[in-house]
Amino acid sequence: MALLGAMIKTLTAALLALGAIVLPAEAATFSMKRGLNLDQWTTWTGEEKWNDPNAILPYPEWRKFLKVDDLKALKDAGFDFLRMPVDPSPFLSDETLALRDDLYASVRNSARLINRAGLKVIVDLHLIPAGGSRKIGMSEVMDDPATFDAYVEVVRKIAHTLSGEDPGQVAFELMNEPIVDCDGNGTNLWPDRQKKLFAAARSSATRLTLILTGGCYSNAASLAKIDPKAIPDDNIIWAFHSYDPFLLTHQGATWAGDFIRYVTGLPYPLTAVPRARLDVALEAIRDRIRAEAPWTRRSGMLAYLDEQVAGMDTPDKLIGQMDAPFKTVEDWAKANGIKPENITLGEFGMIRQEYGNAYVMPAEYRAAYVKDMIARAEAHGFSWSVWGYGGAFGIVDAFDDDKAEPNVMDAIRSLR
Repeated sequence: MALLGAMIKTLTAALLALGAIVLPAEAATFSMKRGLNLDQWTTWTGEEKWNDPNAILPYPEWRKFLKVDDLKALKDAGFDFLRMPVDPSPFLSDETLALRDDLYASVRNSARLINRAGLKVIVDLHLIPAGGSRKIGMSEVMDDPATFDAYVEVVRKIAHTLSGEDPGQVAFELMNEPIVDCDGNGTNLWPDRQKKLFAAARSSATRLTLILTGGCYSNAASLAKIDPKAIPDDNIIWAFHSYDPFLLTHQGATWAGDFIRYVTGLPYPLTAVPRARLDVALEAIRDRIRAEAPWTRRSGMLAYLDEQVAGMDTPDKLIGQMDAPFKTVEDWAKANGIKPENITLGEFGMIRQEYGNAYVMPAEYRAAYVKDMIARAEAHGFSWSVWGYGGAFGIVDAFDDDKAEPNVMDAIRSLR
């Protein structure tokens, strides 16, 4: 008996040790490779009009402008899925109480429309900042427990609305770019909040693949802080976003901080033009900062500009900066037994033109950047979805019913 007991203890210890080995997770039900982010709101209807079906339906708003043939053209260009941003704020507004069922049904019908065009779809709950007549946005959801609980219920109801869809054709992303855990104080609030969102979605949609992410704008470093074993579910795809180097991808974006709005005219890569020409562009940026920035911030901005340029002014430096997020995610995935096909680069891209700014980024720079990012994603075995269809980063549409230059779409078509 003593010998038998010892053998059992030895076997038990061996099994426990085996269980501690990280084994690759199974693939998610939903699979994808090359995608495009659709537009969100473009006419910015005020919340006081959200009770008017003519103003808010169909939902999302792109349904008013894009038809099945437009979606089929995206499939013909080489995309196999679309990421469909859905602003959840109307679902949290008292103005839509009478239309709430119609809103949920419209989201489902929009997903079905994409499927009918031969494309898969990720339904992406995409909070944006509150402001103007909009009372609820990302900050309100993150900062107020009651509003977060209301958001959890929206997640549950969206999941229920989509639960009958083909899980090979429809996936559900619970929150885009959560703005939490970005401070240097070491807060780690997002994992528990994401678990609540996951539980709500999975209770209503048992078969759908769910898209999860890290905190702080879904950056790679934040994803690496997530313990995927805390959510024991193989039907998950993990997302990260990368717009590195931000100095080049967001030139002129007034909504992206108080510095980048002064930056326009830089090429991609910086070495694409002679150094003398780059120096002229940099001096023009410095002149704008000196003339327009708050005087207490000018010296800091000028120093920051020089620091950022010095970090990417040779091919090796730029490659290292752009590779870093992919290596971070790859190392995290390997450590946790997550297969590359269960990871997606959910957003990347380069601005074309900021709203109201005359400067237009040369199309060849945008195409070169997108090609370089796609090459990185595919070399790692990750799927990807470029931002976005239209607007400031548009690769299909520009502003005022104009079309974007074809360069980026041509680069994507060349992948087939």
